[in-house]
Amino acid sequence: MPSTPRAQAFSPGSVGNIGVGFDLFGHTIAAVRDEAIVTRTEQSSVRLLDIRGSIEGIATIPRSTETNTAARAVQALCDSLSLPFGFEIELIKGIPLNAGLGGSASSAVAALVAANALLDTPLSRDALIPLAVEGEFASSQSRQTDNVAPMLLGGVVFAFEGQVQRFELPATWHAAVARPHISLRTLDSRQVLREPFGLDLITPHCANLTRFVLGLERCDATLIAAGLRDVLVEPRRAALIPNFHAVQAAALEHGALGCSISGAGPSVFAWFTDADRAHAAASAMAGEFTVPSDTFVTPINGIRAERID
Repeated sequence: MPSTPRAQAFSPGSVGNIGVGFDLFGHTIAAVRDEAIVTRTEQSSVRLLDIRGSIEGIATIPRSTETNTAARAVQALCDSLSLPFGFEIELIKGIPLNAGLGGSASSAVAALVAANALLDTPLSRDALIPLAVEGEFASSQSRQTDNVAPMLLGGVVFAFEGQVQRFELPATWHAAVARPHISLRTLDSRQVLREPFGLDLITPHCANLTRFVLGLERCDATLIAAGLRDVLVEPRRAALIPNFHAVQAAALEHGALGCSISGAGPSVFAWFTDADRAHAAASAMAGEFTVPSDTFVTPINGIRAERID
């Protein structure tokens, strides 16, 4: 170890809730990221020293070890290994808050990858997943893996109750993501899901999910297009996103395999079998929002978090 052991890492953003409306599938977005600089210290504690970046609302991000996703994830690492030393963390935020782009998970993963690099014997990526989940709990108040798993592993990832499956899709396949400039908290977005769902929705939803998973396994665009239809959660959340149905229609008119809400929203994603269609659709999707928006085009078989120093 150098005299002042330090590591810097980034984590990309993510598209979550793909196809099924719940926290099961996700993939990364290469165009947006958070970064963390972590220093190993002799004191057996985790301290968040600074949060900086150009995103709006950065002053509202919690600073305590218990309530900040990055610090909580690193504390979980220390606790799981009973480490005799600690860490200091600096966060560089690049992912907008409450945007449905995995920003809270990205901070946790970036800090965790950097801290893990400073261990005498670093843990595997699979071993980091539950620690990152524990970190994200500080923001979501639930333990889900659809964001942190693809950030740590790359590609399209299914993750639930400790089971993780990574799918390798063609490199030519891309996603278009459009983010309206509004804030939508995960906790607020969940409120519209409180009422039970009827069997008349559960049955077609399960059929779509089966088509979608089989399509992922076979890299079959026809099956994925048949299954990438959220008939359960999307109808309840659509009203929270300005002009959602017009945005979705624009993506489908440009050849999308499917288009739905990323995470808890308000970002909207669409899948395409080539980058050109994704770029064209991204502009069309943004044009249908009734508020200003940003767009990103990213490979679906996405990158993972990495050390960068």
